[in-house]
Amino acid sequence: MEIRFDGLQRGKKPLYIDVYDKLYVLIQDGTFPKGSKLPTETELAKMFGVSRMTLRQALALLQDDGLVKSIHGKGNFITTAQGNRETTVGLEKMGHPLYKCHTETIDEVEMSFRLDLESDYTQQVLGRKAAAVVAFERWYKSEGSIVAFAFTFMAIETVSELNVDLQDKKQVLDMLEEKVYELANTATIEIKHSTVANPLSQNHKLSGGPECDLILESVFLNNKYPLIYNKFYIPKEFSQIRINAAK
Repeated sequence: MEIRFDGLQRGKKPLYIDVYDKLYVLIQDGTFPKGSKLPTETELAKMFGVSRMTLRQALALLQDDGLVKSIHGKGNFITTAQGNRETTVGLEKMGHPLYKCHTETIDEVEMSFRLDLESDYTQQVLGRKAAAVVAFERWYKSEGSIVAFAFTFMAIETVSELNVDLQDKKQVLDMLEEKVYELANTATIEIKHSTVANPLSQNHKLSGGPECDLILESVFLNNKYPLIYNKFYIPKEFSQIRINAAK
C-alpha cells in the first residue's frame, strides 16, 4: 500500500497529533479496514515523514481510543469492536462488566468449579459466614485463544437460595453470566492493575501477555451480602474500560 503524506503541519499542534489525525481518517474511511494489520512502525514513520518516537505517540492515542491494538511480536491491528463511543454502555450500568470492557468478541466460555472451606478472605469478600464456598473459574475465548479469566466466589447458602444445581453446567453458567445480573439491584466495582492472571492455572494461558486490568465486582440482591464476588482479568491489549459520567 503506497501512502505518503508530505508537509504535515508543524505549527502549534504537536506533530504526533497531526499523525494521529491522519491515521484516524484512514481508519474511519476504510483505507485501513477493521481487523487489518497496520504497516510496520518503520513503514508508517516513513509514510508520514516522522520519527518512530512521534509515530508511537500517535499510535498510543489510537490505542487509548480503542481504534488500534498492539499485539506483542505481531504488530498493530485495527480493532473490530469500535462502535459508537457516545452510546456505549459503561460500568455505571448493571450488567456483566467483562463484555463491556473487552474489545474482542467472546465466543466460548469454559468453566470449572470446586468446593472450598470458608476462610477469613471469603468471609470478607462475601460479607457472611458460610458452611462452604464454591469457587468458580471461567476462561473466556475468542477464536480459540483465551482472552480473559474470571474467578468467582459464591457461598454454598447462596447456591441453595438461588436453587442452582451445581451438576447442571448450563444452568450454573447462565446464572454467573446473565441471571445474577437480572436478579441483582446493586453492584460495586473496583479497578486495579495485575500481573498474576497467567500463573493462576497450569492448563490455561492468557493471550496478550501478563499485564491485565483487574475488575473486582460484588453483586448484591440486597444490602446484606453479595450474591457473588468476581475477579475479572482482562489483558491490557484487550481492555477498554469506560464510565459514562453524568450530572
